[in-house]
Amino acid sequence: MARSRESKIELTAYDDLFETDESRAEANLSKIREIPIAEIDEFPDHPFKVLMDEDMEQLVDSVRRSGVMTPATVRQKEDGRYELISGHRRKKACEIAGLETLKCEVKELTRDEAIIVMVESNLQRTTILPSEKAFAYKMRLEAMKRQGQRTDLTCSPVGNKLQGVKSSDELAEKVGESKNQIFRYIRLTELVPEILQMVDERQIAFRPAVEISYLSEEQQYTLLEAMGYNDATPSLAQAIKMKKFMQEGKLTDEVIQSIMQEEKPNQKEKPAFKDERITKLIPKSIPRGQETDFVVKALEFYNRHLQRSKAHER
Repeated sequence: MARSRESKIELTAYDDLFETDESRAEANLSKIREIPIAEIDEFPDHPFKVLMDEDMEQLVDSVRRSGVMTPATVRQKEDGRYELISGHRRKKACEIAGLETLKCEVKELTRDEAIIVMVESNLQRTTILPSEKAFAYKMRLEAMKRQGQRTDLTCSPVGNKLQGVKSSDELAEKVGESKNQIFRYIRLTELVPEILQMVDERQIAFRPAVEISYLSEEQQYTLLEAMGYNDATPSLAQAIKMKKFMQEGKLTDEVIQSIMQEEKPNQKEKPAFKDERITKLIPKSIPRGQETDFVVKALEFYNRHLQRSKAHER
């Protein structure tokens, strides 16, 4: 009788037996993990600011009570650490609340894919500063260009006549703004930091800022000094005039100062004092520019009155 040969039979697990290709694919997708905050790096050149405002205070309170409800998005880097793609406010809230980990969704993304996801997720914010849009749009379009999609970042902010620019068309559709407006925002990245901050703070209007962006760095700093000296910001007409002089090679420091000294047609006289309790006590007969002298003399008179009153009490 022939010796029976033992054969090794491998049994398929029950879950694997009834698992579909779709469920297997889902199982291989990114996982939700609690990752130590100390292992998470900020996104390089992240254009969106994390403000310590009332919304942040409310987020911190929510994190203390219930933790992070919506996971942040990260990708793992070559060195094993993680790079934060979206969730910078949630990460900051966790740090303030004293938490050591952040609930994250880990995704396998290339650098350019990460940029696109970062921009798209942050553009959902209710409040976005002009500077944030400017750098976000620029990063997004440059990432598309590296991915092989045509992007012309050098076209004019007031009109892109090229046809078939797929990346800008796609971005315009996603963010609900025209291509021209997107290129105007990108022009703001050419502003010096001090002027760009003034745009964010609404001290300089958007369209004049776009025209100013064509000035050289040195010319922009000269303009900054002229704005401070004249206590005024350029109108659109003044900004266009400076750009024209610049293009003709005639924009000197003297020309910038002269343009900023021009009185705008709709310019209102600025009161010497912002407090209405002071301005309403200054007679209208006091000439413009002499309000401060009037107030100083009034205070000197009042102080002498107080001194005389104290002398009579002794």
